Amino acid sequence: MGSASPRDHLMKLLEPVVSAEGLDLEDVTVTQAGKRRLLRVIVDRDGGVSLDDVADVSQAVSTALDEDDAMGDAAYTLEVSSPGVDRPLTEPRHWRRAAKRLVKAELRDGTVLEGRVRSADESGVDLEIGGADRRLDYQDLTRGRVQVEFRRIDDDTDVDGDEG
Repeated sequence: MGSASPRDHLMKLLEPVVSAEGLDLEDVTVTQAGKRRLLRVIVDRDGGVSLDDVADVSQAVSTALDEDDAMGDAAYTLEVSSPGVDRPLTEPRHWRRAAKRLVKAELRDGTVLEGRVRSADESGVDLEIGGADRRLDYQDLTRGRVQVEFRRIDDDTDVDGDEG
């Protein structure tokens, strides 16, 4: 593997495999779980990831790992999943996938803003903050996080079950 870390090697090995399945490779981690190791592969794409997508990419990743011997001879468990709601928004695609969601955005100057993602492109994100739109360039952001909402803005019914 040379001087590359095991994670870097796995990312380089698995990115084209995951990409060929129409998904983005978000992260790879290896942790010790008793006598075994746990290899977590996090994948995502616009529109989300289905269970069939996870099954397909799991098979492709498993084959690539066997062919490369990247995990060596020791036993390991492969876990492929999509990112959770707590994943930081650090890439333009993360912000784009958070459209209509309430987020907290941390700016490089230490300011923290909370607003709803209106849209995102390759240079920045448009948030609705207190009824006004605000453009934030990615260069001014450190990261963002989706906020958990029990009733999202696109819900069609009121709390009491009436339309509205």
